[in-house]
Amino acid sequence: MNDFAHRLPDATREALAELLLAIADDEFVIGFWDSEWTGIAPMLEEDVATSSISQDEIGHARALYELLAELTGQDADEIAFGRRPEAYRHAALMNHPRTDWAFTVARRYLYETADAVRLEALARSSHEPLAQLAAKMRREERYHLMHLDTWLRRLAGSDAARERLAAALRMLWADALAVFSPVPDEELLVRGGELPEPMATLRSRWLEQVSPVLAGLGLPGPTSDDLTVAADDGRTRRTDAFRWLHGEFTMVAASERGATW
Repeated sequence: MNDFAHRLPDATREALAELLLAIADDEFVIGFWDSEWTGIAPMLEEDVATSSISQDEIGHARALYELLAELTGQDADEIAFGRRPEAYRHAALMNHPRTDWAFTVARRYLYETADAVRLEALARSSHEPLAQLAAKMRREERYHLMHLDTWLRRLAGSDAARERLAAALRMLWADALAVFSPVPDEELLVRGGELPEPMATLRSRWLEQVSPVLAGLGLPGPTSDDLTVAADDGRTRRTDAFRWLHGEFTMVAASERGATW
């Protein structure tokens, strides 16, 4: 446990650990889902780009797991690969399988824009190691967002592709909102500045940013049902699709416990 962790009250440390786990799992799982496009992306350049972005996300997850391990005294590899599927805390947005390219672009766009809002806030965290890591991640994630914005506009320019995008967005909106599900004891983190603003505030800021962009491209925003649906299980609900992915990314670690990744 590092000096920054020692300074935190126990309840705050536990709440911060929950926050770090949620963000790390988001990055980890979406990185593995999109790595499934390696070798089969729509074009060679995109094959390389998607593989690189996926690698970045998994690298960010590793850094977050290591920060979490410093906070709790756990092993980062064990956190990443040693849990049962039900113990992961990624947003429900990452429960869905890869599906087609329009679906991947829709999900990635929703996630990247939400993550940008979240990282901007975390770069102001009173927990210095988290603020420093979030600032570094923002610099790298900026290019991911530019890439996805280009693809979103490209697909929206075709009637057939736009309808596929719209269908994916309609399916994903409610689960995308779970990126901003409150973590346990969030009020402690807000009070101490570890989380500079409540998740509900960040969610509103995100919607204010993305809704006009999507509307301008003829793509749907969230419905009133999406906005009001209970999200208590937004970070605990798991699917058979995720259980399959979990089996894939834990296979090597499970074959030789104690190996490093």
